[in-house]
Formats: sequence, C-alpha cells, structure tokens
Amino acid sequence: MLYPRVSLYALMLAAAGIPLYIHLPRFAAVNLGIGLAVIGTVLLVIRLVDLVQDPLIGWAIDRWPRAQALFAAVAAFGLALGFPLLFGLPEGASIAALVSVLILLFSAYSVGTILLYGRSATLAKRTDPKELMTLAAWREGGQLTGVVLAASAPTLFVALGASAQGYPAFGLFLGLLAIFTLIMTLPMWRRAPITGEGLSFAGLGQAGALRLLFLALINSLPVAITSTLFLFFVEDRLQLPGKAGPLLILFFLSAGATVPIWAKLSNWIGAKQTLMIAMPLSIAGFVGAAMLSAGDLTGFALICFASGAALGADMVVLPAMFSVVLTRAGLNASAAFGIWSFAGKLGLALAAFFTLPLLERSGFTPGQANSAEALRTLTIAYAVLPCILKLGAFGLVLTLPTEVTAK
Repeated sequence: MLYPRVSLYALMLAAAGIPLYIHLPRFAAVNLGIGLAVIGTVLLVIRLVDLVQDPLIGWAIDRWPRAQALFAAVAAFGLALGFPLLFGLPEGASIAALVSVLILLFSAYSVGTILLYGRSATLAKRTDPKELMTLAAWREGGQLTGVVLAASAPTLFVALGASAQGYPAFGLFLGLLAIFTLIMTLPMWRRAPITGEGLSFAGLGQAGALRLLFLALINSLPVAITSTLFLFFVEDRLQLPGKAGPLLILFFLSAGATVPIWAKLSNWIGAKQTLMIAMPLSIAGFVGAAMLSAGDLTGFALICFASGAALGADMVVLPAMFSVVLTRAGLNASAAFGIWSFAGKLGLALAAFFTLPLLERSGFTPGQANSAEALRTLTIAYAVLPCILKLGAFGLVLTLPTEVTAK
C-alpha cells in the first residue's frame, strides 16, 4: 500500500495546485472584481514570502525528521481551512483578506510538496535510481489524477446546480479531500526517515544539483505562463466558452497516460535523452497554438494532447533526476526540495507579474469583447513567449553532463 498512499497524497496536492495556479486569476478577476495587474502583484508578493519560507520549511523537515506525520497534518489542515475561505470570499472582498488566505494556502501547499518530494529516498522501497524513478511515476501519476479531478470539479458542481460558477462548493470539496487524504496516508509517514548531510551551495554544485535547479526554473516558466493564461486563451482568444474544463482534462489525461512511458524510457535510454524527445513536442504545441483561429476546437485539442504528453516527461523525469543526484551525494533532500519548490513557484509568480499587467495595458478584459490588439497580445503571451523560453530550456538540457543524467 506504500506507493498507492504516495499517489493519494500527491493527488491531494495536485488538486490544490490547480485552483491556485489556473482558476485563481479568473476567479479573482470575475468573481471578486480585482484588476489583473493587482492580481499579478499579489502573486509576486506571496512569492517573496516563499523566498524565505520554502527553504526554511525544507530545513525544518530535515531538522525534525521524526515529525513527518506532524508536517503532513499541518499541510492537510491548512488546505482544508484555506480553500473554503478562499472560494467563499464575496465580491468586493479586501485585498488584505485575499492575501491572508493565499498565504495560508501557499504555505500549506509548500509544506506538503516539500515533504513529499524531500522524502523520496524514505518512501522508495530502495534508493537506487530505477526505484526512485518508479516512485516518481507513482507520485506523478497521482498528481495528474488530482489535476484531472480538480479541472473537472467546478464544471460538475455547476451542472449539479452550484452557484457562483461552482467555486464555493469546489472549496468545500477540496477541504474534505485534504482531511480524507491525511487519514488514509498517515501510515506512510511512520517510516524511518532517511536523511543526509547539510546543504551548501558548494555541495549542490558538486552534485550537479544547481544546474538542475536552474533548468527547473527556466523550464517552469512556459508552463507557468500557459497555466496563468489558459482560461483566458480558451474563453476569450479561441471563443470556446465552456470548453476549458474538458480541454484541461484532455491535457492532463495525456500527461498521466504518458508518465509510465516516460519513466520506462528514462530507465532505458537515460533522462537526458528522454527530455530531448519530449521537449520538441512542447515547442511544437506552442507554435501550433500561435497559429490557431477562433473556434478551432479540434486544433487546440490536438495541441493539448501533444503538450500534455510533453508535460508528463517534465513532471516525472526532472524531479527524479534531482532526487538521484541528491541521493548519490548524500545531501539533505527536504532542504534541497525547499529550494526546488521555490524555483517552481517563482516561475509562476513571474508569469503572473509580467503577463497579467501586459494584458491589462493592451486593453484585455476577461469575459468581454476585446480588440484585435488585445487578443494578439494574449496570443503572444500565451504561445510565442513560452515557445522562446522552452527553446532555452531545451538548450540547457543539451548541455547537461552524462553523469547527471545517467540511467
């Protein structure tokens, strides 16, 4: 039951991540009446909090290794409290109220994520690279199941008669899911923790982890931008109302279906070679999205399928590579994944901070008729800029040394 429990905990975290990274900008703009530039600034401010707290969370998890169950409970209860509060905010709610709830949610999400990824060696049946990749496949499979669940839930609640676009019911559902997950997964946190030596930049550099951290940051930016703008692109640029939920589900189902394939391929030909196959799929998806016309549901569905497959490789291969180099070097993984977590969330914050004000300056208004210039700006932000960034990440993969990516 160990790996299924890992999958369930990952499912909870992924279900929490979708509303924070995809639904939040549109919810705040449409339901709360907050400007896009303000939303982008709020998300950047919260990332400044993460700049301090994520490495500290990783340090604390390594400092008190016997308190794994306590950290898991803190994460679950934070999510259980925060989501009903977030999606229960009324129109006209103060920025201070929004920021307070978001700090609670992002902090709880950080604790859970850093604990789960930092305990890879503890939760794996063995600590060899192949078993760590197997663990990663179970973990990311659970994450992608959670993503599909969270992507479809608001639409389902609306169909059942929920008000306010289903968000209050969605918040309550996520809270109950967090409590259920904690109860079901407590046994896995009783395993004896495997810890390593303290971290230093020199140690991370010698292990090859700093190079992977920089790659993770650059590689997170394209996904961060498209996550932030996905609902806007589907609803306003492609003029496909009501199709965002099914397209998200297709995207993440494709990612989930390919995770076992990427994991096996990585064990067969190596992580670097696997990424060199997957990344061009993502680049092709961005190029295709930039060329779509309004109403092209079939074309965008194909892009979602291909891009989802590419995401499956990113999700399973990169964290597993990071775990492998940390385990080989005998370094404390939780502290290192605290930095890893911050790098990923920094990408999301930068995406919101730069793209949302850019759209507002172009005259873009969600859910309203927009000018050709505003929609062109949305296309550039959603497809062209991520394509350039993904090309940069692909170039970094080409420079990875063989020993960092060995099978």
